[in-house]
Amino acid sequence: MKQQMLTMQDAQNTAKMLSEALPYLQRFSGAVVVVKFGGNAMGDDAAMAEFARDIVLMRQVGVHPVVVHGGGPMINEMLSKLGIKSEFVRGKRVTDKATVEVVEMILSGLVNKRIVQAIMDAGGRAVGISGKDDDLMVCEADDPELGFVGRPVEMNVQVLRDLYMAGIIPVIAPVGTGMKDNETFNVNGDTAAGAIAGALKADRLLLMTDVPGVKNAEGQVMTQITPEEIRKMTAEGVISGGMIPKTETALTAIEQGTRAVTILDGKVPNAALLELFTDHGAGSQIRSTTPRVTPRSAS
Repeated sequence: MKQQMLTMQDAQNTAKMLSEALPYLQRFSGAVVVVKFGGNAMGDDAAMAEFARDIVLMRQVGVHPVVVHGGGPMINEMLSKLGIKSEFVRGKRVTDKATVEVVEMILSGLVNKRIVQAIMDAGGRAVGISGKDDDLMVCEADDPELGFVGRPVEMNVQVLRDLYMAGIIPVIAPVGTGMKDNETFNVNGDTAAGAIAGALKADRLLLMTDVPGVKNAEGQVMTQITPEEIRKMTAEGVISGGMIPKTETALTAIEQGTRAVTILDGKVPNAALLELFTDHGAGSQIRSTTPRVTPRSAS
C-alpha cells in the first residue's frame, strides 16, 4: 500500500509539472532554439541519451531544436594516438593541415553521428551535417598565426530551415568552408552556435557548458543579465578567462537578432527543459528585451 501511495504521489507530481508547463509549451511552440552541446556530457553515454531525449521532447511539443556540438576531448585523444603534437599561441591551438583533417574526421564523423544516433534512439528524426554542407558556414582565418581556425563571415541557413520544417532535427559539426581554394576551417563550437542562432534569428540560444553560469563579483550566479552589464563586468575583470568567449558569442548573437541567450550547466539533469519550460529556469540568461510574462523564462 505504501509503495502504491508513493507511486500515486509521483504520478500526481508529474501531472502537476505538466500542467504548470502549459504556458511555456504554448510560448515556445514553433520557436527556433539553437542548443550548443559540449563538455563532459558528450563522453558519457547516459548523459548523451538524456540530452537526446530532451531534444526529442522539445521537437515533440512543437519547438524547432537545432543542435551544434563540439568535441575537443575526442580531437585531443585522436591527435595523441596519431602522434600529432599541438602547438598553442595565446592559449589557442595552432591548427595546421594535418590537424584540421583530424578535426573534420572526428567532428563530422565520430561525434556528429553519435549524437544523431542518440536522437534516433530516443524516437526522433535527425540529420547530421557540417558547416561545409550547402555552404552553411563560410569562413576566413580568425588569426593567421592559428592556421585553419575559422571565423564565420557568411551564413547560408536555408538548409536548416528545410530540415526543421520537415520535422528533422539538424545536428551540426562546427567545421566551415573557406572563401577560396576549398579550405576547411575548424570553428569554435560556441562561435558556430552563435553565428547559426544569429542567422536564424533564433528565439533562444542555449550554450551548455561545464559551469553553472555567469558569476558576479561575489561569486554568485546571475540569472538575468543585460548586454550592458556583461560589457561592464568584462571591463572590470569580473568576467574573465573561458567565460569571455561565451559572453562575446551571446552578445553577437543578440545583436544579430537572437531573442535571448542562456549559459547553463549541461551537467544538470534536463537543463534545457528546466530553462525553457519551468518558472525556475537554469543558468544565466542574457537578453536586451524585457520578458512579457515572468522575469525569468516565459518570454
